[in-house]
Amino acid sequence: MTVGARFALGTFALGDDAAPCLVLEERGYDLRPLFGPDVSVRGILDDWDLRFPELQRLADEGCPGSASLLLADLRPLPPLQPIGQIFQAAANYRQHVLDLITSAAARGDASDGLPDDRARERARELLDARVAEGRPFVFLGSAHAVVGASDDITLPADSDQPDWELELAAVIGRSGRRVTVDDALDLVAGYMICNDVTSRDALARWDVGAIGIDWLAGKNSPSFLPMGPLLVPAAHVGDPQDLRIHLTVNGKTMQDESTADMLFDVAKLVAYVSTVAEVRPGDVVLTGSPAGNGAARGVFLHSGDEMEGTITGLGTQRNRCVAEGDQGAGPSAAANDKSRV
Repeated sequence: MTVGARFALGTFALGDDAAPCLVLEERGYDLRPLFGPDVSVRGILDDWDLRFPELQRLADEGCPGSASLLLADLRPLPPLQPIGQIFQAAANYRQHVLDLITSAAARGDASDGLPDDRARERARELLDARVAEGRPFVFLGSAHAVVGASDDITLPADSDQPDWELELAAVIGRSGRRVTVDDALDLVAGYMICNDVTSRDALARWDVGAIGIDWLAGKNSPSFLPMGPLLVPAAHVGDPQDLRIHLTVNGKTMQDESTADMLFDVAKLVAYVSTVAEVRPGDVVLTGSPAGNGAARGVFLHSGDEMEGTITGLGTQRNRCVAEGDQGAGPSAAANDKSRV
């Protein structure tokens, strides 16, 4: 339920500085004149219960005492600096899982982590049982992969299948250990957009057998995790299971799904993570990607491609893809490549 004027938080490049800002509509207000030169969005999260009411009051009053900055003139940085732990949910959207299984079988590869058609059929059958009796699958990501919402995405030279995965991210504002599902959302300070870019052809390795998926190689290349531009307090987001995730590549819609298709909702994910680890302010829980990935279509990212991603009320990401070692390059010449969007 909305508690006052709707606002967000963000971190933006301002000269040589990183300016933490309170965002009202299309304008940002530098928080340093109000909270001191050392204030940061991460520091605000570390004291969320005290800071949120103060920020809400400032938003209600139009943030007096700080100059108004037009967001269109600012480069968004990752909202959280430094970021805490990054917990990433895998295979958490029903249709996404089904699409990955079908497309991997059609290509004859193991990018879905399953070795053969028999295993794939078993995986389909287990979906409902997993929701009823199973647990989420969550792995850790690298903070070194994080970039801003308008930064370039560098495509690794040793991958032929870089793919997009736009996701809702829950940002933790209170510490918790072994919290219940009913209490889990009380730990969430807010939400933001993440694109969990993935090298599909690096995930499944022939040399490790039952060890399974190589999450390090598939998920953590530099720039593979654009975040932001905004961190919107949970009080101003509403139901996290009623948001629309939309991503285009070169203007063509690829993902357009509801967060309602999650197998394990945000509360269940946060509660589960807290049974394994202690969650702390500044941690981020990525909730998985819905259907519409490149792997399902047999198309992948190339140098020159541009992604634009939105989630209801959380702003917009715009990222250009560049080849490794070729930052600043123009569009790819591979115009006739059938694997190209």
